[in-house]
Amino acid sequence: MPPSAAPALPDVTASDQALRRFLHGLPGVDAVGLDARAAALGTRSIKTTAKAYAIDLAISMIDLTTLEGADTPGKVRSLCAKGRNPDPSDRTAPSPAAICVYPDMVRVAKESLAGTDIQVASVATAFPAGRASREVKIADVREAVAAGADEIDMVIDRGAFLSGRYLKVFEEIAAVRECCERPSGGAARLKVIFENGELATYDNVRRASWLAMLAGADFIKTSTGKVAVNATPPNTLVMLEAVRDFRASTGRQVGVKPAGGIRTTKDAIKYLVMVNETLGDDWLSPRWFRFGASGLLNDLLMQRQKLSSGRYSGPDYVTVD
Repeated sequence: MPPSAAPALPDVTASDQALRRFLHGLPGVDAVGLDARAAALGTRSIKTTAKAYAIDLAISMIDLTTLEGADTPGKVRSLCAKGRNPDPSDRTAPSPAAICVYPDMVRVAKESLAGTDIQVASVATAFPAGRASREVKIADVREAVAAGADEIDMVIDRGAFLSGRYLKVFEEIAAVRECCERPSGGAARLKVIFENGELATYDNVRRASWLAMLAGADFIKTSTGKVAVNATPPNTLVMLEAVRDFRASTGRQVGVKPAGGIRTTKDAIKYLVMVNETLGDDWLSPRWFRFGASGLLNDLLMQRQKLSSGRYSGPDYVTVD
């Protein structure tokens, strides 16, 4: 739907009460129906030419990630080298969408990726727990943006959200959105992470999705990859339906990023089918859909080699991240 055709939402963020009334007035999620639909979409079979297309598309949608306390400049440079040339035996293999690092490694990644279209993404706002003052979170974002980050992945304050302080969460997202603006023009794209495994219910995932989009998120993201429950087909489906409904209401398109636990080509293709069936072609590009992953790329490359050669090359034929 073009923006001119979308009805305007009322000002639902004018007060905490108005925001609460709006979020709790969203339709409830039919958990049984949602689980059943996600499971049914996961049974679709994709073969031959369509599978080859899906594999290359999935590779191009990966945010290749290293977010460990032991990260070093050398490790980040190595990951960037893999991003520039994922399969040294086949230069036709696409590059991932982004390399995702901590703020202090943004400059290293930016220098390593110079001359490519690969984006540098940085986690921020006291990732992964988000337990810090707003001033500390804002400083975290400003450091990453100043170092050249093209994208910011922020975490919401789950404690505030779960205790019903929705306006606090909204204002923090809006403040980070403002920090993504560059003095020279343009802005880093903002991905807002919910940590769905801690939100407990599908209704909360839907509310968090709308809250983040109202506050200016460019992407909504399932999880940090640092907890027991990360991306799942059902909780991602809730978010896909939310961005669909948000565009119908406002005319603004928002991306979705499942992250954590997506390790195989089979898993990735299930998510692509779900995107296609729920949102259509408009979201089937790295601009609007991403995978937050590290190990997924290797499996996609092995499956890609299998399609071209007719045999499995094995894990020793791809570089270890």
